[in-house]
Amino acid sequence: MSDSSNNQKTTNTQWGGRFSEGVDAFVEKFTASIEFDQRMYRQDIAGSIAHATMLEKVGILTSDELSQIVEGLNEVQQDIENGTLEWSIPLEDVHMNIEARLTDKIGITGKKLHTGRSRNDQVATDIRLYVRDEIDFICQEITRLQEGLIMLAEREATTIMPGFTHLQTAQPVTFGHHMMAWNEMLERDFERFQDCRKRVNRSPLGAAALAGTTYPIDRHMTANLLGFEAPTENSLDSVSDRDFAIEFCSAASLLMTHLSRASEELILWTSAQFNFIDLPDRFCTGSSIMPQKKNPDVPELVRGKTGRVNGHLVSLLTLMKAQPLAYNKDNQEDKEPLFDVIDTVKGCLRAYADMVPAIQVKEDVMREAARRGFSTATDLADYLVRKGMPFRDAHEVVGKSVGYGIEQDKDLSDMTLEELQQFSDTITEDVFDVLTLEGSVNARNHIGGTAPAQVLAAAGRAKQKLQTRK
Repeated sequence: MSDSSNNQKTTNTQWGGRFSEGVDAFVEKFTASIEFDQRMYRQDIAGSIAHATMLEKVGILTSDELSQIVEGLNEVQQDIENGTLEWSIPLEDVHMNIEARLTDKIGITGKKLHTGRSRNDQVATDIRLYVRDEIDFICQEITRLQEGLIMLAEREATTIMPGFTHLQTAQPVTFGHHMMAWNEMLERDFERFQDCRKRVNRSPLGAAALAGTTYPIDRHMTANLLGFEAPTENSLDSVSDRDFAIEFCSAASLLMTHLSRASEELILWTSAQFNFIDLPDRFCTGSSIMPQKKNPDVPELVRGKTGRVNGHLVSLLTLMKAQPLAYNKDNQEDKEPLFDVIDTVKGCLRAYADMVPAIQVKEDVMREAARRGFSTATDLADYLVRKGMPFRDAHEVVGKSVGYGIEQDKDLSDMTLEELQQFSDTITEDVFDVLTLEGSVNARNHIGGTAPAQVLAAAGRAKQKLQTRK
């Protein structure tokens, strides 16, 4: 026996007289977007007020009608924020729900609001306004995270740790230098979001369904009222373009990739095998069966959520890849992945911005790790080159020295001068100035280098950049 609810019919009065029967109850729910697009209510109301203001200016609405509409829309916003507006699935979306509530409040004047626009340009406007607002917030959170990284870099500018390639000890660096590497990633992310914002900040309002409108509207006025840089240039593209949403998700995917790489390092560094850092308990969890465990759940979850954001980017690209111009119902599927990307990025940034300044560095452990693995081998090669030896010959000498060190279980800096000179008599007493960890990091005293003086200088420049954002 079939469920009788599958055969229920409802009538959507928004369609006027075109349809001879109501929409199937399942189809009505299936096609509605109100459950997720209601979050854009502020942007929808702001867009409607701008549109109504323009309609009054061009003579389509009277000043009294404009006042009624603006006052009514402000009341609707209060109803939403007070929780007294009951969202209706038969009204499909945030636009129709707000318009219907407005009409309930002010009568027939509310029905005039939609003159000269369509839900197609209305939703395109709302999404752009929403994404623009979220970009601004995300950039604030990126900045907050950068402030924490820069503070940590300054605090740990002289703290030596091993630098890795292939996750093998390569050369000594400082922890502060490493934090400034993360900051560079985030600086690019900030720039990408700001650049994306330029293309978000175009107003499609007035493009109507796809061809524009016969009313004497002023699109420059509505663009200006809503803080857009300019109106979009083509009505067909205006209502069907979702490039800005894809570009936003692309920038978000890169940001999450950077956070994921940082997460992987934090997870390694907190392990017993590395033991380089400690995260405060409030950012970790325990085990239900193993009482000794302290799990770095925040970095792990951020690393996992990166796949979620990447998946939404692919989803949006796939959504748009075969759509003809102009608007298609497929585009309703842009919002849930876009909104989830926004929520996920904001959550991850908040967690990181709160956590990073609280990282506790185990300086002695990192220093001891840097002493292992012959991390100053390149410094010895450079020393020999400065003494006049060709680099390839120097490379061979150092390789033999390392081989000897492995046999004797000695780091280069622990060998005597006589032990080193058995591989080259070019080596003299001054070699120990470059074989120490401090000598190694201090020798890289150029812009971008790991010398503590350069780390502090880089942190200073980074702070100046952040100041220009305020």
